[in-house]
Amino acid sequence: MTIAARARFEAVADVDPEILPALRAEVDRQQNTIELIASENHVSQAVLETLGSVFTNKYAEGYPGRRYYGGCANMDSVEDFARDRVKKLFGCEHANVQPHSGASANIAAYLYALQPGDTMLSLSLAHGGHLSHGLKVNISGLLYNIVPYEVDPKTEQIDYANIRDLAREHKPKVILSGASAYPRTLDFDKFSEIADEVGALHMADIAHIAGMVATGLHPSPVPTAGVVTSTTHKTLRGPRGGLIMCKEEHAKKIDSRVFPGSQGGPLMHCIAAKAVAFAEALKPEFKIYQQQILNNAQALAEGLVSKGNRLVSGGTDTHLMLLDLRPAYPDVTGKQAEDWLGEAGIIVNKNMIPWDERKPTQTSGLRIGTPATTTRGFKEGEMTKVADLIDRVLRSQGDPSTIEAAHGDVLSLCEQFPIYG
Repeated sequence: MTIAARARFEAVADVDPEILPALRAEVDRQQNTIELIASENHVSQAVLETLGSVFTNKYAEGYPGRRYYGGCANMDSVEDFARDRVKKLFGCEHANVQPHSGASANIAAYLYALQPGDTMLSLSLAHGGHLSHGLKVNISGLLYNIVPYEVDPKTEQIDYANIRDLAREHKPKVILSGASAYPRTLDFDKFSEIADEVGALHMADIAHIAGMVATGLHPSPVPTAGVVTSTTHKTLRGPRGGLIMCKEEHAKKIDSRVFPGSQGGPLMHCIAAKAVAFAEALKPEFKIYQQQILNNAQALAEGLVSKGNRLVSGGTDTHLMLLDLRPAYPDVTGKQAEDWLGEAGIIVNKNMIPWDERKPTQTSGLRIGTPATTTRGFKEGEMTKVADLIDRVLRSQGDPSTIEAAHGDVLSLCEQFPIYG
């Protein structure tokens, strides 16, 4: 733990000793477990310090130069830094960095593009989509008519011909590209082509792949999509939050749909931390880091397949993969696998696979990703070891002695790669 982290915990200890054990325990948990949840990462010490800064004390409703409160000169400065750095990172004309999350960014984009009852095409949640892309109990599914598209039954990859057919049939106002559990490259130009053909807006959600898009390691939707949303954590390795990108002609209305359309005061401490993360992402070594994420994903995927495991779509092009448990472990649910691996110190999340016959609370798959392990320094050799550990635990059907032995190996790996000093 760093000196800065210790100092903060000492202050907490003076005020609230009841919460102190949880803070210390979480530091230990992150240090001593292998984090493979594809949507999680470890921020830098610089981002962590900025997130806990005095910017948390300030209200700053509005935008730089147009605030509803006094005393916002420094707020304007850091928000301008954040917006300008996003524009440089992604080559976009306009950026809004105020959304509190990726879901908040999506809500604002929907308010910009849709009226209640309008139709939107999006990837089915069961096939890799996100709950904010049209789940019936989410605001996106409650307000809008969602027509889901699915992956091809044979390839388990997106079928663009099917999307075109659905678009021609349903005439959506928005065609949404992007996913939370889809391991393959997305053809954003194809989405834009289909959207243009039926007079729809192509909205791209790049929350998971933003780091790769920013460094040119995944095709970018920015040149052709009408609106692009993202989170600022995951592969971007910033604080938890969201952003929206668009062309300048849409900027005023997009901004109005964030504030006052769907949010009040922005979280300025988070925006300042976003600015720091974007500065890190603009450095040459960030592309090396993104390439290592991809290399690690390939090594992990190859390691799992070599043990007789099946990956949905046969592999991965990105930072994540979906492990189909059924062929190698037919009686093991995603919930059981998640629990057993957690006991061994390997953190994953259960996930639906296409045409899953199990309930979402059980599932037949695991979603596995490499951003966090890459951040702490794992490379291909370590990922091959992780694949072996995963397979050992799952093939043992949760055998306590196997889990205990695997946990020892996990602790040994974690000790070699400390997170915060």
